[in-house]
This record gives sequence, C-alpha cells and structure tokens, in this order.
Amino acid sequence: MAPSAASGGSSLPSGFAVFTTFPDLLFLFEFVSGGLVWILIASSHVPIPLIQGWAMFTSVFCLIATALLLFLCVTGAHGSRASWITLDATYHCIASLFYFGASVLEALAAIQLQVGFTYKYYHENIAAVVFSFVATLLYVVHAVFSLTRWKSS
Repeated sequence: MAPSAASGGSSLPSGFAVFTTFPDLLFLFEFVSGGLVWILIASSHVPIPLIQGWAMFTSVFCLIATALLLFLCVTGAHGSRASWITLDATYHCIASLFYFGASVLEALAAIQLQVGFTYKYYHENIAAVVFSFVATLLYVVHAVFSLTRWKSS
C-alpha cells in the first residue's frame, strides 16, 4: 500500500469522510481517552497539585483542541488547503509531547499515592495513567501519519 493511501491521501477529508479515513478516525479515540483522563484525574485525590495540574491542563487542552479540529474537519472549513495539513501535523506532534509529559508525571503521582492513601484514589490514578498512555499512543500514531500526509502534500 502506498504511503499516501495509508495516510488517507494528501489532503484532509471533510464531512463524514473524517470518520472513515485513517488517521482521522483516531480523533474519536483521542477524544474518548482524553475525556477519561480528565474525568479520572478530576475525581481522584490530588496530593501534588503542580504535577496533576499539568496532566489536567493537558487533557482539557487536548480535549478542546481535538473537538475543535474535528468539528472544523467535519464542516469542511479547511477547504483542502495545505496549511491545514501543516496545522494537523503540528497539533498532533505538540499534543503527543504534552501527553507524554503528562503521562510520566501522572505515573509519578500515582506511585506517590501508593502509600498512605485509600485504594480508591490509587486505582483512579492508575486508571488515569493507563488512559493517559493510551492517549499518548493515539496522538503519536496520528502525528506520524499526519506527518506522512504533510510530506506527501
């Protein structure tokens, strides 16, 4: 399979084609996993506000930015311009870095919760770590295929 075919072509899809092309299909999974990270961190005990604050900022920022980018792609606001392909690739690279940092910091917070806190908070933080790394993986895969699409455009 050619790289342009694997990455969904050399332009961004519009309309409901966003939900049938790869890597744009990953928008939905990024949205769901990012939302779960946000909910799990918000509902857990926060022993280290600075560390978990970064994880919360990352999940909320990426959730809103992903929803906005998905909405703009579905409505066709990009008009198949090459600058939107660059925006898509840049956003997913930045989101990958943000989520990787947030995942590592959230894992550190979960390790520190292991002693002296109830298992409920510990398990919520472990679930947040897992979904944070899942979101990181999704954003990295989307970034790689977006960069492939950007290179071929």
